[in-house]
Amino acid sequence: MPANIGIVGLGLLGSAIAYRLLEARFLVTGYDPLVQRSDALIQLGGTVATAPEPVFTQCSVVVLSLPTSEVVGKVLSSVALARGAVIIDTTTGDPRDAEKHAKTLRSAGGVYIEANVAGSSVQIRNGEAVVLIGMDDSQAKNQHYGPNGDLVESVLTAIAPRRFIIGPVGAASRFKLVHNLLLGLHRAVLAEGLNFAESLGFEPQTTLDVLRETPAASAVMATKGNKMIASEYAPQATLSQHLKDVRLILNLADEIDASVPLSAEHSRILARAEELGWGGQDNSAVIEAYRNGKFSAGE
Repeated sequence: MPANIGIVGLGLLGSAIAYRLLEARFLVTGYDPLVQRSDALIQLGGTVATAPEPVFTQCSVVVLSLPTSEVVGKVLSSVALARGAVIIDTTTGDPRDAEKHAKTLRSAGGVYIEANVAGSSVQIRNGEAVVLIGMDDSQAKNQHYGPNGDLVESVLTAIAPRRFIIGPVGAASRFKLVHNLLLGLHRAVLAEGLNFAESLGFEPQTTLDVLRETPAASAVMATKGNKMIASEYAPQATLSQHLKDVRLILNLADEIDASVPLSAEHSRILARAEELGWGGQDNSAVIEAYRNGKFSAGE
């Protein structure tokens, strides 16, 4: 009989992971407080729990895909963690929280694995994303996922064929922030460039098509360029979620005395877009901060 894998958090990323697991012929039991998300899992062929607790009691491997690491802590403290339980946490959060969660799991006889996703929900669904792994020191050195290693390996392979073990717990979250710094700035630069070109009188689609053939081309042009041009912001990953990540980047940079002036400016641009009402839309809506005449850099 196929293994039953739990998922807590059925938003954009969680629902894409559920799809991948079901496609790989796993059973999936999920929980989300929003009824429409639970209904979507049922339509995919999964089973819905009415609270987090049954997910942890029915499934030896549980994937967490939650808004923040603080929410992860609340969920873990609200359930009974069985000895041998494996938690695969895909939440982008504070690396120090991940280290605390790992300690909680160890004390309960379980295993905590960071599995930070480098890619959008669409890229996960299409098998195009990369997963960054953080594990206990001994596991990371041996590149082994613990007592249920074969099952965990199968689950991670179903989620994303391409994975990198970054190091101990906390390392993957830190590396994910490096990734998100670069990716987010690529989007902001594309938004600024397209808006600048349009202000100069260049036709947007032609601008994008030409830029794709030049040294200025980037993968972000392929994933976000047409969305920006068409003002089509069906979310693959929300703007507010990325603003949360940029604030984590700034906090971490402050702690280690790293210079990130572009990220500081980026946070102001994203905050402006959020103020304009674009927070729940795709992160490509950052271009709306530029299109709004009241926005100016450094305000």
